This record gives sequence, C-alpha cells and structure tokens, in this order.
Amino acid sequence: MAGVPASVVAAGGLVGGYGVARWTKKRPLGGVALAAAGAVAAREWQRKGGNGTAAALTGLYVAAFAGSHPLAKKVGAWPSVFAVAGAVAAASWVVVDRK
Repeated sequence: MAGVPASVVAAGGLVGGYGVARWTKKRPLGGVALAAAGAVAAREWQRKGGNGTAAALTGLYVAAFAGSHPLAKKVGAWPSVFAVAGAVAAASWVVVDRK
C-alpha cells in the first residue's frame, strides 16, 4: 500500500463511495468504490493487526456505511458520511496505523 495509512484508505472509501454514487447517479458504481477501498484497507488491517483486527475493523467499516443512512436523516448526507468516515479512520489509526 506504499505508505498510505489504512485509516486514510477506509475514510476515503466511505467518502469516495458516496461521492461517486451521488455525482454519477449510479449507486452500484459508488458501491464498487466503497468495496474496493474496504478490501484494500482490510488487507492492510490483516497485515498489520492479524485476522481478528481485520474482522473487527471490517465490521466497523460495514456498520459505518449502514449507520450513515439513518444518521443522514438527522444531520444530512455529507455530515453523516464525514462523521462515520472519521470514526472509522480514528479506530483504524488507534488500532493499527499508529504502531
């Protein structure tokens, strides 16, 4: 992954996936971006933290994506996406990237 922290990749996947879906009006294309970044981040989580860490952070990534939808009804789409991306990035940084 050439020095890009997994936290940045994961946050970028959540923000970028939403952006792609919104700007292209093709939700599946946003899903591809989301999944691709998630796979890259998961591989790095596994490499740095092992299988359990990768499973936990991947679960958080998926939960953040799902949780952004009801949160968006309360705070708006972009604030929701940035909030969940920040939460995933912070967790990733604490668990694997700061080491």
